Amino acid sequence: MAAEGVNARAVGEWVLLSYRMPREPSTPRIAVWRKLKRLGVAQLADGVVALPADARTQEQLEWLADEVLDAGGTAGIWIARPASVAQERELAGSLAAARAAEYQALADEAAGSAELDDGARGSVARRLRAELRRITRRDYFPPPEREHAHRAVEALLAPSATGVTQEK
Repeated sequence: MAAEGVNARAVGEWVLLSYRMPREPSTPRIAVWRKLKRLGVAQLADGVVALPADARTQEQLEWLADEVLDAGGTAGIWIARPASVAQERELAGSLAAARAAEYQALADEAAGSAELDDGARGSVARRLRAELRRITRRDYFPPPEREHAHRAVEALLAPSATGVTQEK
């Protein structure tokens, strides 16, 4: 479901995780926070996050709910619909904007690495490709920056990306 698809359809379903964790020990709370960040959730309020509803996102949030419960917290999974298309558009837009910033940072790093020698460029390109895959997994509403980031990383792999032949 692309961001522009939100404008042309009825409001869709979202899976919500509502959770509360004890302050101490902090390790489980930090682990849950990192996993939520990796999933690319939208933060609706303290302890309430959302993702577009599908079997994968629901399962991922259910696993996190179990982790919260195991750490002595409380958690619940909800399937919900925003009250209006405008609310959903705002939610989808916030997710797209977050991914756009990640893609742009990655593209900037790739561009900044173009002057490196072939070996270093290849190493940076492999690392950035892995990061690109991680971002893409949490990209539910692909922004235009996605293609720009892909092109920037692939350009690093082109021979003599700097236009200067490297002597060995």
